[in-house]
Amino acid sequence: MAGQAGKTSVVRGNEMSPIRLAKHAAPLGALFLSGLVCMALQPATARQPAESGAEWSSYGGSPDGIRYSSLAQIDRSNVGRLQVAWTYDTGEGQGGTQTQPLVAGGMLYAVTPRHNVVALDAATGKQIWKFESGVTGRGANRGVAYWTQGGERRVFASVQHWLYALDAETGKPIPGFGAEGRIDLREGLGRDPAKQSILLTTPGVVYKDLLIVGGRTSEGLPATPGDIRAYDVRTGRTRWAFHTIPRPGEFGYKTWPRYAWKVAGSANNWAGMCVDVKRGLVFAPTGSSAMDFYGSNRVGDNLFANTLLALDANTGKRVWHFQAVKHDIWDRDFPSPPALVRVKRGRKWVDAVAQTTKSGHVYVFERATGKSLFPIEERAYPPSDVPGEVAAKTQPLPTKPAPFSRQMVTEEMLTDRTPEARKAVVERFRSFHGCTPFTPFRVDQETILFPGFDGGAEWGGPAYDPESGLLYVNANEMVWTSSLTRNSITKSGRQLYLQNCANCHGDTLAGAPPQMPSLLKLGAKWDLAAISKITREGAGRMPSFPNLSPADVKAVSEYVLSGESKEIQPDEAAVTQLDYRFTGYHKFLDPDGYPAIKPPWGTLNAINLATGEYAWKVPLGEYPELAARGLKNTGSENYGGPVVTAGGLIFIAATNYDRKFRAFDKTSGQLLWETTLPFSANATPAVYSVGGRQFVVVCAEGSKGRPTDPKGSQYIAFALPHR
Repeated sequence: MAGQAGKTSVVRGNEMSPIRLAKHAAPLGALFLSGLVCMALQPATARQPAESGAEWSSYGGSPDGIRYSSLAQIDRSNVGRLQVAWTYDTGEGQGGTQTQPLVAGGMLYAVTPRHNVVALDAATGKQIWKFESGVTGRGANRGVAYWTQGGERRVFASVQHWLYALDAETGKPIPGFGAEGRIDLREGLGRDPAKQSILLTTPGVVYKDLLIVGGRTSEGLPATPGDIRAYDVRTGRTRWAFHTIPRPGEFGYKTWPRYAWKVAGSANNWAGMCVDVKRGLVFAPTGSSAMDFYGSNRVGDNLFANTLLALDANTGKRVWHFQAVKHDIWDRDFPSPPALVRVKRGRKWVDAVAQTTKSGHVYVFERATGKSLFPIEERAYPPSDVPGEVAAKTQPLPTKPAPFSRQMVTEEMLTDRTPEARKAVVERFRSFHGCTPFTPFRVDQETILFPGFDGGAEWGGPAYDPESGLLYVNANEMVWTSSLTRNSITKSGRQLYLQNCANCHGDTLAGAPPQMPSLLKLGAKWDLAAISKITREGAGRMPSFPNLSPADVKAVSEYVLSGESKEIQPDEAAVTQLDYRFTGYHKFLDPDGYPAIKPPWGTLNAINLATGEYAWKVPLGEYPELAARGLKNTGSENYGGPVVTAGGLIFIAATNYDRKFRAFDKTSGQLLWETTLPFSANATPAVYSVGGRQFVVVCAEGSKGRPTDPKGSQYIAFALPHR
C-alpha cells in the first residue's frame, strides 16, 4: 500500500539516458561509446559471490569508516585510461541526494532525489528493482545500510521519518519489521510523536543484529531530542537508547538546566557513525543543541552536544566521551563520522579514532580509552555581551596536527582579485566584529565565523590509507558572518517567519544559495497548499514544524508567497520563543560573488597521523570562468569526501562549480586524471569490483552549483577498458 508498505517495481533493461561529458584528458565521447559497447557485451553478474575486497557494503566502505579500497587494478600507471562504464539516470531530476551507493553481492543500492531506492546490476548499471514508499522525500539522503546473515540480506532505507527494511534481492518491504516493513522514528523519544521532527540524512550502522541510528532534528525551538537508538534488524524493536540530553541521574545531567531533558532538543548524531566490530564499540559524533546560536535556555556545557561518544554497541552504555565545543553557540557540529585508524607511536601500533571538525582540526584518540594521542589545550575565548547568554570560558583544541583551514581573518587576507573588489570587501570587513574562532555573536552587528558554518571539514568525511598512515580530508575556506537580533512577540506571519525560518533563509528571504535556498519569487513555482505542506512536513535539510498550529502554517506560508504579513490571534500562535534570534547565514563575498578572501577557497590535505605533520596540501576546485581568465587552482567550496585505494589513488569529486571528478596520487598529491561530469557531484564515491573489473562510481546531480549550472541526477561508473 503506497505510503505504508510502499511498492516495488522490477525492471528488465537499463533505464539510462545519454550522459553529456565535456572534454578532458582523453576523448570522452569515444570512451563513453566504447563503455556502452562493453556494457552491452558484459553479462549481468548480480548476486554472484564477490571476490575479496570487492564490496562497498557500508557507508564509508566498511564498518571502520576509512573510505579505503584494497583494490589496485586501477593504479597510477593506468588511471588516465579510465572511461565511463555505465550510467544510470534516475529520471527524477535534481534533488541534492548526496548518496554514496553501497555494493554487495554484485548489486549496487542507491537513493533517488525523491528518496526511492534502486538496486542496479553493479557491472552494467541495469535496474533490477525500484522501491517507492509512497512518501515523497526531498533533499540530502546519503544512502542506505546493509545487513546479511545466513543467506538473508536486508537493505535499510529512510524516507522522511520512516525507516524501511527491504529484501535486498527483491526490494519488497519485510512484513515482520515494525509495522508492514517500517518503523516511525518519531516514536520512543519520550515526547508526543506527532510533534517531533526527525529524519535520517546519513544511514545508520550495522553491528551484529542491530541497526544503530541517530537522526536529523530541528536547529530551532522546539526541537526533538537527539537520542541514539539501536533497533533489532529483524523485528524493528528498540534494543537500546542513549540520551544525548541526559535525564535525572544520568552522567552529564548537571551540565544542563534542571528541566532541559524535557524541553531541550537536538545534540543529535546527524553525520553518521562507525563501528569497531572487534571491540564492540560504536563511535557517534553529535551536533549542537537547539537553538544553535543563542543558549539562554541551556546555560552550562551541555553534554553530550558536540561530543564524540564511544558507546558499547551491545548495550548503548557510555564507555568514554570527548566534548569538542562546550555550550556551542556557533553551530560547530561534528560534521562527519570519525575514521578508525592505526597509528604508529614509536615501535607500537595504536588502534585509534580520528575525528575531523568544522573548525579545521583533527582529534586523534586511543580507541579503547579515549586518551588523546596529541596534547589538547584549553584556550580562552571572549565572553558574550548578549543578555542571558553565558559563553564557555575555554574550548579544547589539539596542538597537533595544525589546522587544515586558516583560523583568522585579517585585512591582509582580503581579496586582491581586482582593485574594486578589494575596496568593497575592506570597507565591509571593517564593520564586522571578531576575526578569530569562538567569538560570540553580537546583537545587530555582523560577527565573523571562520572557518565558516560549513567548515573546514564537512559531511563528506576523511579517507585513511592504512599503507601510508595518511589521513585525507577536503576542506572549505569560506568566511561567513551573522548576528543576533531582539525577538518580538509573535502575532503575524512575518514574526513567525523570523522565528522559525530566518535562521536559514535570512530576514529578507534571500537565503545563502546554494546551501540555503532563496525563498524569493516562490509564487512562480508553488501555491499556498504546496508551501504549507512543506512547512508542516519539512523537505530535505529543512525540518518539519509540527509545533505550528494550522493558523501559524497558513500565516507564514502566505507571507513567504506574497510578502503579506497577516495578524493572527495570540492564542493561535504556538512558537517557542527566546529573547534573541539568529538573523541567518551570510557569506562574505566580493561584489562579483566570489569569496572575499584570497585563495585557496578549498583544499585537499594529507596528514601523517603518526607525526601530526602534513605530507601535502593542494587546492581543490576552480571557478571555470576565472580559470579561463588565468586565475586557476583557486580551490572552491566542496561537499562530499575522498576515497583512497591500494592502487595509489585518491578519487574525489565534491567541487561545486567546475563539475570535475579527479584522481590524485595519494603520496604526492599530484593530479593524475580528471573528467568533467554532466553535473557537479557533491557526494563521496564508492569503489568496488565485479567479475574481476574494478569500478569507481559517483552520484552527480548539481544541486550545489549556481542556478545557471546544469541539474539532474545520474550515477556514473568508471572503469578501465576491457582488454
